[in-house]
Amino acid sequence: MMSMMDDKGYQIVDQPITVKREGLALDGLLGIPPTAVGLVVFAHGSGSGRFSPRNNFVARHLQQGMVATLLIDLLTPDEADDRRKVFDIDLLADRVLLAKAWLEQDTRTKGLGIGYFGASTGAGAALQAAARDPSSVRAVVSRGGRPDLAEPYLPSVTTPALLIVGGDDEPVIEMNRAAYRLLACPKRLVIVPGASHLFEEPGTLEEVAEHALIWFRQHFRPVQYENTGAQTKERLR
Repeated sequence: MMSMMDDKGYQIVDQPITVKREGLALDGLLGIPPTAVGLVVFAHGSGSGRFSPRNNFVARHLQQGMVATLLIDLLTPDEADDRRKVFDIDLLADRVLLAKAWLEQDTRTKGLGIGYFGASTGAGAALQAAARDPSSVRAVVSRGGRPDLAEPYLPSVTTPALLIVGGDDEPVIEMNRAAYRLLACPKRLVIVPGASHLFEEPGTLEEVAEHALIWFRQHFRPVQYENTGAQTKERLR
């Protein structure tokens, strides 16, 4: 169990949870700040899970902005060793929807608007899930994602979608531009200058987290958001 203090002095504790259905058990970490304005489910990329350092960094930033988070393993340990399942977007989207259904029933989270944050292949799963069942889903964010993997579903997405790509990640930029053209929902494409696919360069992951927080808060409910001071540059396509 991990905890942190937000900027108002609240202690936010990540609670271990398990989503179960018909013999399937998916482990996750649920972090709920006081007066949460919504909740974001993280759909991790290939070979990653609830302990992903990058997604945990983004989750901490969202929690400081009063957004609850669920970091969840979409695959069991055995499944994660099967490369076919790692890239099975239909299966990953099924698991995102399973997590959403669990959140809509749990007493701690039901009633909260839901967002999806997808990284790499997880972005394709998040967008497919949003297209298949948009109820309660307020926003989707893709980080260095492969939205092209959900291509047949993109024209059906109605949930506002933010695509964030590193400026030096040229192949993925083109994939995101192609996906962006197919999306008919409220949308934005942000290219972070000087960032590679994993946003390892100083300050770039902070930009991702700040863009995501602004997007989620904007769509969870109409509240005025005060910039935390992170210097961000948006390039819209």
